[in-house]
Amino acid sequence: MAEKKVSKKAKSKSNSNAPKVKSERFFNRELSWLEFNDRILHEARDVKNPLLERIKFLSICASNLDEFYIVRVASLRDMISVDINSKDIAGMTVKEQLAAIDAKTRQSMSVMYSTYTRSIVPQLKQNNIYILDYAELKEEDQELCDSYFRNVLYPILTPMAIDSSRPLPLIYNRVLNLCVMLDGENGTLTANDVDKSEAEEENPENLFVTLQIPTAVVPRMYMIKKGEATVFVPIEKIIQANLDMLFNGQRVLASGCYRVMRNADLDIDEDEAEDLLKEIEEQVRKRRFGEIIRLEVDEDIAPELLTFITSELEIAEEDIFSVNGPIDLTFLMKVYGNLEDDNQAICYPHHVPSAPSMFNESLDNIFDQIREKDRIVHHPYESFDPVLEFVRQAAVDPNVLAIKQTLYRVSSKSPIIASLLEAAKNGKQVMVLVELKARFDEENNINWAKMLEKAGCHVIYGLVGLKTHSKITLVVRKEEDGIRRYLHLATGNYNDITAKIYTDVGLFTASESFGEDASEFFNMLSGYSIPQHWHRLIPAPIWMKNYFVKKIRREVQNAKEGKEARIIAKINSLVDDMVIEELYAASNAGVKIDLIVRGICCLRPGVPKMSENITVRSITGRFLEHSRIFYFYNEGHEDLYMASADWMPRNLNRRVELLFPIEDEACRDRVMEILEVELSDTVRAHFLSPDGTYHKLDLRGKPKRDSQEELIQLAKDAVADRHVEINNLSFEPAVPTD
Repeated sequence: MAEKKVSKKAKSKSNSNAPKVKSERFFNRELSWLEFNDRILHEARDVKNPLLERIKFLSICASNLDEFYIVRVASLRDMISVDINSKDIAGMTVKEQLAAIDAKTRQSMSVMYSTYTRSIVPQLKQNNIYILDYAELKEEDQELCDSYFRNVLYPILTPMAIDSSRPLPLIYNRVLNLCVMLDGENGTLTANDVDKSEAEEENPENLFVTLQIPTAVVPRMYMIKKGEATVFVPIEKIIQANLDMLFNGQRVLASGCYRVMRNADLDIDEDEAEDLLKEIEEQVRKRRFGEIIRLEVDEDIAPELLTFITSELEIAEEDIFSVNGPIDLTFLMKVYGNLEDDNQAICYPHHVPSAPSMFNESLDNIFDQIREKDRIVHHPYESFDPVLEFVRQAAVDPNVLAIKQTLYRVSSKSPIIASLLEAAKNGKQVMVLVELKARFDEENNINWAKMLEKAGCHVIYGLVGLKTHSKITLVVRKEEDGIRRYLHLATGNYNDITAKIYTDVGLFTASESFGEDASEFFNMLSGYSIPQHWHRLIPAPIWMKNYFVKKIRREVQNAKEGKEARIIAKINSLVDDMVIEELYAASNAGVKIDLIVRGICCLRPGVPKMSENITVRSITGRFLEHSRIFYFYNEGHEDLYMASADWMPRNLNRRVELLFPIEDEACRDRVMEILEVELSDTVRAHFLSPDGTYHKLDLRGKPKRDSQEELIQLAKDAVADRHVEINNLSFEPAVPTD
């Protein structure tokens, strides 16, 4: 077998020296991520959640796990191929990590499928919703399925015979397939029939065929409406029931579904690439040929089929996952979409984002409102409209001279892009940084970049070796008193779709010092400028990490002097070992630290003489917690920041990010309100224990506070009374007890 090509990325990782630390100080990053996905799974299992929301959580859990394998596990496998012996910050070798991931994943998948078969499907039946195999259908419903097969599926399907003259075709990443075994006695038509020996005719081998389940062009589930009842039938089961028609004249001996996952981690040599756009296009195409790292098969697949598949694909036994249910549970998201409108009783109450309370009811003359004072918008509790209007009005305003923006992820029909195209058409200077390396959005971003360039926009693709992850828009406007710069800075992407489900915060300002920094920032991206001084913005990878360390150490010094000291951070992930060590030092000095970490957390909280003053909670609910907020008490001055970055090495060392202060008093109140509500959550918060497990509070005798529902209501109340005063915030968090 040919030697595997080792990516430069893997070599780079293999040569890096992991910190020499004791494992008792840190959790492994990958296992912490799997714990996060288990918290999503917990929501799918929680019968207190509406039934249709539970199937949504289960779909998200399955999708997350897929991406984890094709990126994170694939990266570890790359490292194994060059005999990695280095250890991560938790003291685990690559092989130890892969073994632990495998064990944890198999356990989680077992729970996922038992949740599906033993809980979700039976409870759906109680609500007249049925997910059934073909064999479970009544005769008249089977006839409907047969008709669907003949009229829709049959013309689409392409059976691919596998023999000496027809090798196994390319099996695409994360695509469901069906393998079929036919009786070789009937033979198959070939040009060599006349040369067959008598022995071959007397002892014919079985024939094998693979076919792709066409879920890219037809729904995975065939839906039958029967009065008040809704029936879903997996199309792979309909196909299996009609194989005789597909293989006319042949005898079907066995069939079974399978799916592969391939390495989808791009290996881009930016230093050598003459044209980054073309290089990324080529790497995206190569994803389909990536190394197979996992095979999923039906639990009851015939041994002969499994042997054939694993032999043809060269799959090791340890990479086979047998599935007790439908392979690829992400289809449940489409089931949710089909049922949501007619089954509101088993969904979360429909949420319509409130009008942003810090803007006037009318968003007309948005620049006048921003010039008057800084304004905060909190999505998805409040509408994304001010962001869209900010760019739209800039595109058509004759006084606007230039628009500059960074784009990491946008929707497939982005109104932001439409406004930028309009601005270029209207003769404005438009500069857009489109991050081509945004994982799994590469193709989308390449298409947008080409369209923007064609319209006359100045498009850049980022800096060599760095991803540009910052979220910033600068509008330069000519006014009576001169040139004024308007700015939007945010914790989340310029994506109008995800803005409805991701919690993010954005700041609008016309502050002169912010504007000066923004101009310097964009000059740095488009040219060779490296500013030596910034007024308000703190960028990564230049200064942000050291800035955080400085802020933490100041709290340590204050605590040592007997002063009150406090740190609160709301982030998506905490991995950076240097930041964690600084937090440990702060805890030992007596600094009270509350961390709200949605996903990965490598810090071990609550350990005596190390982290006893640190609490970590993760909030999971109907919205994905995505905002990044940082609070330092600073002797009562209470420094407050928001950022595009998490406390991860990739954000602090290898990405272009922005941290920015919140200075306006009303804006500060709004952001502090978010922290207070989330720290008081007793329903959605999972608390991290010193052993790495998460648990929810025992609510006996405690008030039930769901932070997301509370923030929905606060947004509504603020609209009802735009002058509502925010209560003084005590910052007394809900505290877990043994």
